Amino acid sequence: MPSIPRGLSLITGIVLASTLAACAAPPRQHYQSYPSYPQQAYPTEYGRVSRIDVMQVPQGGNTSGGGAVLGGLVGGVLGNQIGGGSGRTAATVLGAVGGAVAGNAIEGRMNQGYTQAYRISIQLDQGGMRAYDVSSPGDLRVGDRVRLVNGQISRY
Repeated sequence: MPSIPRGLSLITGIVLASTLAACAAPPRQHYQSYPSYPQQAYPTEYGRVSRIDVMQVPQGGNTSGGGAVLGGLVGGVLGNQIGGGSGRTAATVLGAVGGAVAGNAIEGRMNQGYTQAYRISIQLDQGGMRAYDVSSPGDLRVGDRVRLVNGQISRY
Protein backbone atom coordinates (compact mmCIF):
# COMPACT_ATOMS: atom_id res chain seq x y z
CA MET A 1 0.00 0.00 0.00
CA PRO A 2 1.50 3.38 -0.99
CA SER A 3 2.37 5.77 1.82
CA ILE A 4 0.71 9.20 1.88
CA PRO A 5 2.88 12.05 3.18
CA ARG A 6 1.99 13.30 6.66
CA GLY A 7 1.37 16.90 5.49
CA LEU A 8 -1.05 15.74 2.83
CA SER A 9 -2.94 13.69 5.43
CA LEU A 10 -3.21 16.69 7.72
CA ILE A 11 -4.41 18.99 4.92
CA THR A 12 -6.93 16.40 3.77
CA GLY A 13 -8.23 16.06 7.35
CA ILE A 14 -8.62 19.81 7.67
CA VAL A 15 -10.47 20.02 4.35
CA LEU A 16 -12.75 17.16 5.44
CA ALA A 17 -13.50 18.82 8.79
CA SER A 18 -14.14 22.16 7.09
CA THR A 19 -16.47 20.54 4.60
CA LEU A 20 -18.46 18.89 7.38
CA ALA A 21 -18.56 22.11 9.40
CA ALA A 22 -19.94 23.93 6.34
CA CYS A 23 -23.11 21.87 6.78
CA ALA A 24 -23.79 23.72 10.02
CA ALA A 25 -26.90 25.90 10.20
CA PRO A 26 -26.51 29.64 9.64
CA PRO A 27 -26.81 31.86 12.72
CA ARG A 28 -30.38 32.17 13.89
CA GLN A 29 -32.14 35.48 13.61
CA HIS A 30 -34.02 36.28 16.75
CA TYR A 31 -37.47 37.81 16.64
CA GLN A 32 -37.72 41.24 18.19
CA SER A 33 -40.75 43.36 18.83
CA TYR A 34 -40.01 46.94 17.89
CA PRO A 35 -41.90 49.99 16.68
CA SER A 36 -40.75 51.82 13.57
CA TYR A 37 -39.98 55.03 15.50
CA PRO A 38 -38.53 56.05 18.88
CA GLN A 39 -41.34 55.59 21.42
CA GLN A 40 -40.35 58.56 23.57
CA ALA A 41 -40.84 61.04 20.70
CA TYR A 42 -44.66 60.60 20.53
CA PRO A 43 -46.27 59.78 23.89
CA THR A 44 -49.91 59.72 22.60
CA GLU A 45 -51.10 59.35 19.01
CA TYR A 46 -54.34 58.32 17.31
CA GLY A 47 -54.97 56.42 14.11
CA ARG A 48 -56.57 53.44 12.37
CA VAL A 49 -55.35 49.88 11.91
CA SER A 50 -54.57 49.65 8.20
CA ARG A 51 -53.07 46.12 8.04
CA ILE A 52 -52.50 43.06 10.18
CA ASP A 53 -49.97 40.71 8.60
CA VAL A 54 -49.25 37.18 9.83
CA MET A 55 -45.55 36.29 10.04
CA GLN A 56 -43.77 32.98 10.64
CA VAL A 57 -40.95 33.45 13.15
CA PRO A 58 -38.35 30.66 13.45
CA GLN A 59 -37.86 29.09 16.87
CA GLY A 60 -34.52 27.61 17.87
CA GLY A 61 -34.29 23.89 17.15
CA ASN A 62 -33.64 21.69 20.16
CA THR A 63 -31.01 18.99 19.96
CA SER A 64 -30.80 15.76 21.94
CA GLY A 65 -27.12 15.12 21.24
CA GLY A 66 -27.90 12.14 19.03
CA GLY A 67 -26.98 14.05 15.88
CA ALA A 68 -23.64 15.05 17.39
CA VAL A 69 -22.85 11.47 18.41
CA LEU A 70 -23.81 10.02 15.03
CA GLY A 71 -21.96 12.78 13.16
CA GLY A 72 -18.89 12.27 15.34
CA LEU A 73 -18.88 8.54 14.62
CA VAL A 74 -19.25 9.03 10.88
CA GLY A 75 -16.63 11.79 10.82
CA GLY A 76 -14.22 9.69 12.86
CA VAL A 77 -14.62 6.68 10.55
CA LEU A 78 -14.10 8.84 7.47
CA GLY A 79 -11.11 10.60 9.03
CA ASN A 80 -9.55 7.26 9.94
CA GLN A 81 -9.46 6.34 6.24
CA ILE A 82 -6.95 9.13 5.60
CA GLY A 83 -3.20 8.89 6.02
CA GLY A 84 -1.19 6.76 8.38
CA GLY A 85 0.50 7.04 11.78
CA SER A 86 0.02 10.34 13.59
CA GLY A 87 -1.54 11.88 10.45
CA ARG A 88 -4.26 9.27 10.60
CA THR A 89 -4.84 10.04 14.27
CA ALA A 90 -5.11 13.77 13.54
CA ALA A 91 -7.49 13.13 10.64
CA THR A 92 -9.63 10.86 12.84
CA VAL A 93 -9.87 13.48 15.58
CA LEU A 94 -10.64 16.30 13.12
CA GLY A 95 -13.20 14.16 11.35
CA ALA A 96 -14.91 13.26 14.62
CA VAL A 97 -15.04 16.89 15.80
CA GLY A 98 -16.24 18.20 12.44
CA GLY A 99 -18.81 15.40 12.17
CA ALA A 100 -20.12 16.14 15.67
CA VAL A 101 -20.54 19.83 14.88
CA ALA A 102 -22.25 19.11 11.57
CA GLY A 103 -24.48 16.38 13.05
CA ASN A 104 -25.63 18.64 15.87
CA ALA A 105 -26.38 21.47 13.43
CA ILE A 106 -28.32 19.18 11.11
CA GLU A 107 -30.37 17.79 14.01
CA GLY A 108 -31.14 21.33 15.22
CA ARG A 109 -32.23 22.39 11.75
CA MET A 110 -34.50 19.37 11.41
CA ASN A 111 -36.14 20.11 14.78
CA GLN A 112 -36.59 23.80 14.03
CA GLY A 113 -40.15 25.00 14.38
CA TYR A 114 -41.99 28.22 13.70
CA THR A 115 -44.34 30.34 15.73
CA GLN A 116 -46.86 32.88 14.51
CA ALA A 117 -46.43 36.60 15.08
CA TYR A 118 -48.33 39.59 13.75
CA ARG A 119 -47.27 42.95 12.29
CA ILE A 120 -49.88 45.63 12.98
CA SER A 121 -49.63 48.68 10.68
CA ILE A 122 -51.35 51.86 11.88
CA GLN A 123 -52.15 54.90 9.72
CA LEU A 124 -51.82 57.93 12.02
CA ASP A 125 -54.36 60.76 12.02
CA GLN A 126 -51.55 63.33 11.58
CA GLY A 127 -50.03 61.37 8.70
CA GLY A 128 -47.38 58.71 8.76
CA MET A 129 -47.42 55.04 9.61
CA ARG A 130 -46.35 52.97 12.60
CA ALA A 131 -45.71 49.24 12.53
CA TYR A 132 -45.59 46.98 15.58
CA ASP A 133 -44.61 43.31 15.77
CA VAL A 134 -46.68 41.51 18.42
CA SER A 135 -47.34 37.92 19.46
CA SER A 136 -51.14 38.38 19.27
CA PRO A 137 -53.33 41.10 17.75
CA GLY A 138 -55.89 40.62 20.53
CA ASP A 139 -59.27 42.01 19.50
CA LEU A 140 -57.85 44.50 16.97
CA ARG A 141 -59.21 44.37 13.42
CA VAL A 142 -58.41 46.30 10.25
CA GLY A 143 -60.25 49.64 10.37
CA ASP A 144 -60.35 49.91 14.19
CA ARG A 145 -59.60 53.33 15.73
CA VAL A 146 -56.65 53.02 18.08
CA ARG A 147 -54.71 55.11 20.56
CA LEU A 148 -50.93 54.71 20.91
CA VAL A 149 -49.56 55.57 24.34
CA ASN A 150 -45.84 54.92 24.92
CA GLY A 151 -45.82 52.13 22.34
CA GLN A 152 -48.97 50.44 23.68
CA ILE A 153 -51.89 49.95 21.26
CA SER A 154 -55.47 50.11 22.52
CA ARG A 155 -58.88 50.51 20.89
CA TYR A 156 -60.26 54.03 21.04
